[in-house]
Amino acid sequence: MEHPTAGRLAFPDSLSHSSRASLYVGNRTPAMPHLSAESLAPVTVRPFARGEFDTHFDAIAALRITVFREWPYLYDGDLAYERSYLSAYMEAPGAVIIGAFDGKTLIGAATAAPLADHHAAFSGPLAASGLAPTDYFYFGESVLLPAFRGRGVGVRFFEEREAAARTQGFSATLFTAVIRPANHPARPADYVPLDTFWTRRGYARIPGLATTFSWRDVGEAEETPKPMEFWRRSLTV
Repeated sequence: MEHPTAGRLAFPDSLSHSSRASLYVGNRTPAMPHLSAESLAPVTVRPFARGEFDTHFDAIAALRITVFREWPYLYDGDLAYERSYLSAYMEAPGAVIIGAFDGKTLIGAATAAPLADHHAAFSGPLAASGLAPTDYFYFGESVLLPAFRGRGVGVRFFEEREAAARTQGFSATLFTAVIRPANHPARPADYVPLDTFWTRRGYARIPGLATTFSWRDVGEAEETPKPMEFWRRSLTV
């Protein structure tokens, strides 16, 4: 799912977590770094090497829980889920993580992987509509701390993941976006959808194609299904 950094909350298959869970104590959320909103130091954006996944495991989990709590996802993050999701994701063949760093501190991340490696809720609707999931490189999410937004990091997240898709031989990229009603009580009055940003990046909705995915909203006791729409871009034109 793409969040207002320009990335989305994605939930691939949740497999049993590995020894990375030892990075956590109970279900406490890892503390986010203290950062100044006035900082104008350059942000470095680059792909992770495979050996870096474990090093930044808890920082990525904290970013996801913090950023996706915002509108429109309202995700009430849970470390048990994050352990499962990230462990499975980082071990998937073809998966990439793009990191954004303020010095040595991870302040944002974006993920992508072959669609065939993701939850059937995302690949299934494409297959049912006659599209081949194996053609698509799926963008999982982009999360960036608010103090660092507006500096072009979201664009870099897209560029780096599109480059990874081309390197792996994919002809198209894809992401999903949550659909929230315009009269939702949690919708900020000044909220501006990212449709224009995505369109400028060459993405378009796939008409008539949708799915649902469940998570627990802030203030909810249980998970509920959320409608999701698909956006894609051809890399061959």
